[in-house]
Amino acid sequence: MRAEQNMRTTARSEWDTGRIVPVVQGEYRVSRDADVILSTVLGSCIAACVFDPVAKLGGMNHFLLPGDDGEGKTELKYGAMSMELLINELLKAGARRTEMKVKLFGGARVSAAFKDIGEKNVIFARSYLKREGFEVVSESLGGQQARRLHFRPATGAARLVLLPPTEAPAERTPPRPPKAKPDLGITLF
Repeated sequence: MRAEQNMRTTARSEWDTGRIVPVVQGEYRVSRDADVILSTVLGSCIAACVFDPVAKLGGMNHFLLPGDDGEGKTELKYGAMSMELLINELLKAGARRTEMKVKLFGGARVSAAFKDIGEKNVIFARSYLKREGFEVVSESLGGQQARRLHFRPATGAARLVLLPPTEAPAERTPPRPPKAKPDLGITLF
């Protein structure tokens, strides 16, 4: 009996408790609450988990497209804007730029039927972080599988689950309606 109780208590992990806060496409969230777990699901999108381990503060974004060509990409769905806003929000909340660390996730090619947006997102994210001088401490990028991501911003801990591969079914052309019959001057109602 004692061993059974011990197994139950030791089987719990830091991911079994906490308040899940979703981060959907085109959003970012920042927190220092030790109880908060930021959560998202990624395909070709990228999530940057940026945290300051000294300030015990972090955040996550979720962007869809690079947007680094400078052509009015002022929406959060673009990486350039999403990264800037996340980093600025962390700085306002008390993070120190010199202490910030980054974990990158996503950028998969989940369907061969579409352009490889994931690869473009990966190239952008790595280039942006290198240019800005941020240390990337871990990453899970590319491949063909979607990812479910949980991130504790106060500690920088991340948990990643690769989701089973799925391929969108091939598009089918809908059947054409039969040709209209010539008007015989009769009205039915």
